[in-house]
Amino acid sequence: DGRVFKRPLMIIKDVHFVKSATRPDQYPEYDLPEIAFAGRSNVGKSSLINTLIQRKDLVKTSSKPGCTQLVNFFLVNESISFVDLPGYGYAKVSKKVRAQWRPMVEKYLSTRDSLFGLILLIDIRRDPEKEEFEMMDWLDGHDMPYLVVLTKADKLSKTKQLKRVAAICSRIDRDKDSVILFSSKTRQGRDRVWSEIEDLIEWYAQ
Repeated sequence: DGRVFKRPLMIIKDVHFVKSATRPDQYPEYDLPEIAFAGRSNVGKSSLINTLIQRKDLVKTSSKPGCTQLVNFFLVNESISFVDLPGYGYAKVSKKVRAQWRPMVEKYLSTRDSLFGLILLIDIRRDPEKEEFEMMDWLDGHDMPYLVVLTKADKLSKTKQLKRVAAICSRIDRDKDSVILFSSKTRQGRDRVWSEIEDLIEWYAQ
């Protein structure tokens, strides 16, 4: 009869922080579907994760960029693992810390067998830079599924949002329908991000 039945989104019953790690022997040993979150410092990773799991501050947000320097693991409903990766690209972090970021993240991405995909966050007001392109090249080269989420959408008018989406998609060579506009303030995009995560997990389970 032409009706579209929308799958109900996951109901968040239990979320907790598991541990922080810097190397594989410190990663949690559970074998659950894992989704990682990556992006530039201050792009809104913590806010996105908190909005997805409907918690105000389980993932600590900070006005000081460059604070997340560890790989942080969270367990959702005892069935999905979320991983908050260290933010990159913050100039005031020491060169030593910046030099540690890439091998730490690449080690995680290349050794974590339960990793199903990655959510790459880009501030809608900023053009993608070297780090974003390097991340996308790595993900493409390793056939790792990833979703591009443009954060802080509420900071722009609808007209400016459309212009920025077109500009960013042109630079990263992606169809505008394949990126998600997100705002932790208005919760815009939350349901779609969850839907993409669930679709990916279902696809792997087939």
